[in-house]
Amino acid sequence: DGIDVGEAFTEEAGCGDESCGSCEEHAEPEAGEGGTAVVVGAGLIGLLVVQALKARGWERVIAVDLDDQRLELAKQLGASEGFNAKQENLAEHLRQICGGDGADARFEVVGAAALQPSTPFPLQEVVTRQITLKGSCSCAGEYPEAIRRIQDGSIQVEPLLSAVAPLDEGAGWFQRLYDNKEGLMKVVLCLET
Repeated sequence: DGIDVGEAFTEEAGCGDESCGSCEEHAEPEAGEGGTAVVVGAGLIGLLVVQALKARGWERVIAVDLDDQRLELAKQLGASEGFNAKQENLAEHLRQICGGDGADARFEVVGAAALQPSTPFPLQEVVTRQITLKGSCSCAGEYPEAIRRIQDGSIQVEPLLSAVAPLDEGAGWFQRLYDNKEGLMKVVLCLET
């Protein structure tokens, strides 16, 4: 109810890769663990990740961002705590409050202004701490679950909507989003408003 396109997604869908098992298992807390996740980046996608983790049963979700208003919104949407990334010794502080090695899972959801062909990576730390790293790209069959969660209210999208505007004002809204001075997240352009 309330999502017109919901009828188009009537079946459960996986990622289509038989070798990976269930795509959903990667966002579930491990049995016997504290279920603490850190989400770095509280923009549009990061705020959705915070909500999805809570909906999936993570006990504690910690948000990290540079924008204190986004951190407050993250807490309203389910984050247990929010920390400004400028905080001194933040990584060590997170390790302490999460216990020893840190959180059970970490999600990097920071948008980058420019893509780089290579990124420096602390491979020795990954090996020494036996960290499992998994990348993701786009979507892999999550639409049915996403729609269900929007329908049942466990994922709230309305707080992420900055404006609904007429299509003919689109160029102005794109410029405002590009300028990034207002903290806008999602703008929906409609033929009629």
